[in-house]
Amino acid sequence: MQPLIINAAITGMVPMPGDNASLPVTVPQIIAEARRCAAAGAAIIHVHAREPDSTPTWRPELYQEIIDGIRANCPGLLISGSTSGRLWSDFEKRSAMLDCRPDLASLTPGSMNFPGVASVNPPLIVSQLAAAMKERGVVPELEFFELGMIDYVRDHLIPKGFLQAPFYANLLLGSLGTLAASARNLVHMVEALPAGTVWAAGGIGRFQFSVTNLAITMGGHVRVGLEDNLWMDAERTDPATNVRLIERAVRVAQATGRPIASPADARRLIGFPVK
Repeated sequence: MQPLIINAAITGMVPMPGDNASLPVTVPQIIAEARRCAAAGAAIIHVHAREPDSTPTWRPELYQEIIDGIRANCPGLLISGSTSGRLWSDFEKRSAMLDCRPDLASLTPGSMNFPGVASVNPPLIVSQLAAAMKERGVVPELEFFELGMIDYVRDHLIPKGFLQAPFYANLLLGSLGTLAASARNLVHMVEALPAGTVWAAGGIGRFQFSVTNLAITMGGHVRVGLEDNLWMDAERTDPATNVRLIERAVRVAQATGRPIASPADARRLIGFPVK
């Protein structure tokens, strides 16, 4: 099997420091956390910027500080930024971070419900974001929560030229309102992916560990981190840290005989241009 790419989603938009004391929210905290996660085995860091009061932000100047700081402290580490539509609907705010030139940027190719709020991704915004990433040389980090999103990418966005290889996708299962975290659903999603897609799977909340195990044994890659899961156990008695979640994935990979991908390995496996 290929070396395992670990994608660490370290902050997100929803958790707050009061939910988990280990959540990094300030620029220095996020940079330091990225360094710890890289040392633990992460090859990709998925970042969300926060304002000084810990609320999510779209402001590119904060993203630039984060990206520059991570690159200075962790040369070669792949950095992905968020273009989420959970809080902002207009293209200008959602795309502003792309001018910071991360290696990847999230692209959710459809709308869906999260618990308590909808994430609205109109076709025009999706195609505009895809075009903006293509123009800047940013690889889309496709985020699939439903099978229909995969069909839309495979049968529309790729043939129309909005997306081109390399294809990297997160298959995100278990969020209330979207596809359930089952082995059958994961297999169906993998079978539907465009040819040549490098895929990782992530489970939301209590499903993170089971989905991690499935992905590793199926030969895929994984996404873990406090954005998706704040606890080490389903009973919510043991608060997680990003590093502990990465280390747990490393142990599972080692038990199955899979080496851990370095950032250079991840770039090669995903298909980033050789510099």
